[in-house]
This record gives sequence, structure tokens and C-alpha cells, in this order.
Amino acid sequence: MTDTPTVYVTRAIPDVGLDRLRERYEVVVWDQKLPPTKEHVVSRLAELDAEGLVCLLSDEIDAAVLDASTDLSVVSTFSVGYDHIDLAGAADRGIAVGHTPGVLTETTADLTWALLMTCARRTVEGHAYVAADEWETWGPRLLTGPDIHGATLGIVGLGKIGTATARRAAGFEMDVLYSGRSRKPGREDELAEFGVEAIYVEREELLAESDFVSLHVPLTEATERLIDESALRRMSENAILINTSRGEVVDTDALDAALATGEIARAGLDVTDPEPLPADHPLVRHAPERLVVTPHIGSASTETRNRMAEMVAACTEAGIDGEPLSHSALRDAGMG
Repeated sequence: MTDTPTVYVTRAIPDVGLDRLRERYEVVVWDQKLPPTKEHVVSRLAELDAEGLVCLLSDEIDAAVLDASTDLSVVSTFSVGYDHIDLAGAADRGIAVGHTPGVLTETTADLTWALLMTCARRTVEGHAYVAADEWETWGPRLLTGPDIHGATLGIVGLGKIGTATARRAAGFEMDVLYSGRSRKPGREDELAEFGVEAIYVEREELLAESDFVSLHVPLTEATERLIDESALRRMSENAILINTSRGEVVDTDALDAALATGEIARAGLDVTDPEPLPADHPLVRHAPERLVVTPHIGSASTETRNRMAEMVAACTEAGIDGEPLSHSALRDAGMG
């Protein structure tokens, strides 16, 4: 062992972050495709007497992990969300927790629209049609889908990403509805500057009136299985559901049934429950005609991922130095 602090990283993040950490610390990276088990993380933290831990959303950071190294002073997660981390446990132990808020707002909104447009215009289905050598001639009924321009977009959760998604509707002259725990006049004013009139309605009305329903809520006890059998039943049979928030917000079995019976037209998912979604999962049988799934790539632009890497490196440095974190999950959760 050396006197240089050690940082354990549970997956290879972009080099811009790793290189910054390596300038000051011994950096040990789990370089496999699949994530390490929690038991392995605990073992490595203990062996290394690690002062810093850089983790991902898929890593469970509970009491066992937090107690693995007596020198652990900071956990930095390569994600906006932090529900995989025992924040109360970290606070009790004096361990700082960093995350990467804000940076992926616009990039995730871009992906939301990519899924929306893909589902509406059936581009994945069209590619499969061509690849299967079924394209023999132009047909007036071939792969028709709904118009996006002039349609109604329902935003469930008008936070930063929901607002960015709604803002993009201006270019399609869409009507925009939103629902949430309360009305957000400030967000409405922000959108109005871009020519978008966002109207607050109860969720039941939004589901019934929207051609496209896009989910942008955090995962909490209140939002888990928010889109269940009852919610899907309220939607139009021509409606398209988009989820780029968290997989558990949608009841997977209920969505499977709704797609099977034609209760809704299609769904575009960047997050699933379970995640990863196995290729033999019943839901996948609907692809690509009724379902498009991407592997949690909402933030997957080069620029955004590099910025996230820089942020977790900065948070890790601050935590080891005993300085305030620029992006503290404890502070953002009202715990410090």
C-alpha cells in the first residue's frame, strides 16, 4: 500500500474522468462488461482501504458497502439518480455522496424525441422490413403512423427533462399538457418564451387526452408502477407511451397486456423493469411493430458522458479533500 489515496471505480467511465483521478490517486477500475457483484465491491473496498468509490446506478450501495473501508470518505455516482445509495447511512457515517444532475437534461430530452418519432413513424419496423427483403414496391398503406405535428403531448413530471422535452414540441406545433404533484407556473412561463403553452391537468385527464405520453418522474414510492393497468386503460388506443425516466415507473406486465390487446398503440422505452430486459422477456415479442427498446442510453452522447465523468471526478476529489461537493446528493435530498 502507498500513502496515496485509492479510488475504486465499479465500471470504466470516460477517460477524461479517469485521467483526472489518476493525477492524484491510485485508481482501480473494474473493467468487465457486466458490473461487479456487491460482494466483490465490498471485498475490494476493504482490500484497498479505499477513500473514494465511483459507482453506477446499477450498483447497490448499502450499509455493507459503506462499512467496507474505514477510510471511505466519498461515494460519487455516475448518474443523476441516487436511489441506489443509502443516503441516510452515508450521512450517519460522514460519507459525502456526489451525483451528476443537470448535465444530461438536454441529451435525455433528445432521446425522448428520438423514441417518440421512431414509434410514430415506425422507422425501426421499416428498417426490419427492408432488411428482411420484403420491400417490393411502394404501397399507400405501408407502415403508416400518426402525425406528430399538431398532436397532443402529455408530460408526466414537468421537471428539467420534462420541460426540455416539452420545449421541443414548439417545432411541431403540438398542444402540451402536463401533470404532477402541483402546478408549476415558473415552468409554464419558461415554456411560453418558446411558444409552448403548457396546461396543467390531472393525470387522469392527461392520459385520456394525449396522443403521446412521456414520463419524466423520479422513482419514489409514489411513482413506482405509476403507469399501471388502470392508467393504461385510460389512454387512447392510438396513444404512444414513452419512458426515459425509470423502468419501475411502468408496470411491465400491464404494459405487456396493453400492447397485446391494442389498448395502446405503441411504446418506446429507454428504461425497463427488469433492466437489462432479457431478449426472451414476454415484452420483447411486441418489437418492433408495437415496441421500441433502447438500452438505457438517455445520456449517451459523447459530450454528456464526458461531462458526467468530469463531475464525478470533481466530487470524488472534493470528498477526499474534505471540501463541499459541487453536486451533493445529500444536499439535494435535504439531508446535508
